[in-house]
Amino acid sequence: MNKKNYLVFDFGASNGRAAVASFNGSKFKMEVTHRFENRPVFAGGTLYWDILRLFSELKIGIQASLKKYKNISSLGIDAWGADFGLLDAGGKLISNPINYRDEQSAKDSVSLFKIIPQRELFELTGAWCIPLFDIFQLYSLKRNDSVALKNARTYLSIGDLFNYFLTGRTFNEFTRFTTSVLYNQKEKKIEESLFKKLELPRDIFPRTIYPGQKVGNISDEVARELEIDPFPVIAPVIHDTASAVTGIPVVDGKKKWAFMSLGTWACIGVENYEVLISDEIYDATFSNEAGTEDTNIFVKNINALWVIQKCREKWLKDKDISWDGIVDLSRKATPFASLIDVDQPQFAQPQKDMPHVIRDYCKKTGQSQHGSIGEVARCVYESLALKFRYYFGILAKFSGQDFEVIHLVGGGTQNKLLCQWISDATGMPVIAGPTETTAVGNLLMQLKADGEIDNVEEGRKISLASSEVDKYEPQDKAKWDEVYSKYLKMVKIL
Repeated sequence: MNKKNYLVFDFGASNGRAAVASFNGSKFKMEVTHRFENRPVFAGGTLYWDILRLFSELKIGIQASLKKYKNISSLGIDAWGADFGLLDAGGKLISNPINYRDEQSAKDSVSLFKIIPQRELFELTGAWCIPLFDIFQLYSLKRNDSVALKNARTYLSIGDLFNYFLTGRTFNEFTRFTTSVLYNQKEKKIEESLFKKLELPRDIFPRTIYPGQKVGNISDEVARELEIDPFPVIAPVIHDTASAVTGIPVVDGKKKWAFMSLGTWACIGVENYEVLISDEIYDATFSNEAGTEDTNIFVKNINALWVIQKCREKWLKDKDISWDGIVDLSRKATPFASLIDVDQPQFAQPQKDMPHVIRDYCKKTGQSQHGSIGEVARCVYESLALKFRYYFGILAKFSGQDFEVIHLVGGGTQNKLLCQWISDATGMPVIAGPTETTAVGNLLMQLKADGEIDNVEEGRKISLASSEVDKYEPQDKAKWDEVYSKYLKMVKIL
């Protein structure tokens, strides 16, 4: 067959990319055509997403892609699993979307939990009930008499908002909507009681669209601006974590596998067919999210590379240092000199001086205080590997599965040192890659919409045939076991 080209946009919480996948009927080759940063903006006491700049980057990505690939079969957009935009009665965006790390939603969550206790909210939705997700931001807007919410006629998640900007059509993609904490995943319906109890507007939510369905064509207005011919926009798995799981190149389907999508957040989980809810699961803050084709993704979200990203922001003020440089310095630093608990709230907040926050934690816990970049970086990477081991153990317990291999996907796979340490810490083989697995999942749903595949199983075979993966075998098990025991005591898990 002649090659078909599909345009993939992946918006992450810290960066984004456009890529074109050329598919020949059995495998694809993907080329990144545009990369850009995604930095929130603090203005007037609120942390916002710079959504119009991001839309501008999307248009730049379309133009850059079409310069090299003349015929595009379709386009799909995935994005992070929180935040939304509000449109007024005329279909205009009322305000920049608020960033999930803005403090106001967390402050107002205290009041929300007085109306609906956190445990009850988890029972109703099966979702992670912390103040990062849409229900908390909506309630915060309502509680503070937001003019934006009062005038809102349409709610759209970030990915759905970009689809609207391109096509003029409004939908809520299903997998992303389940992370809003407004959906009853066991009963597979919007949880109407939440709207009544919190006095939230119900009529602002448009129709649901499912992965692999067509949103519409790029509007004539956008096509004229970009000087292109309109082509279809497909709803992939818009929630980036679920998209990454969709795209995993499963090497051996007979082996029991868990996954980790490693980026700003680490999402550790397993694909299953049952929404899991219990007191233990609630206490451990595991969550259920919709996957493709009626699957459930049972997952734990962990603050991860955000910590080292904030460290690098501080270091860049004094010197220019690359990620490869940071990894190299951490490799040379003393092993296990000190460790942190990345679950502590100070490590998830937008600190101006994260290395100082790390040193302060080490001081308070009676450990060595880091001075150099390599020492701080090694502390972060080793601490992450140990925390991942802990949560993979909990995942095995809750899911009833004895995992044999970890599929590691996302941008974190580029850090080969960390990949090896994750294998060492967990004692399991790690299959890492491809880096752009979220983009692969996006592509697979476009292939499904185009009739090139029938299901995800077929798509994963294509993913495997098209991907380069690295395999890491565990080493130094005795040493990591010894350090892990000490780590558990230090973070007071035992």
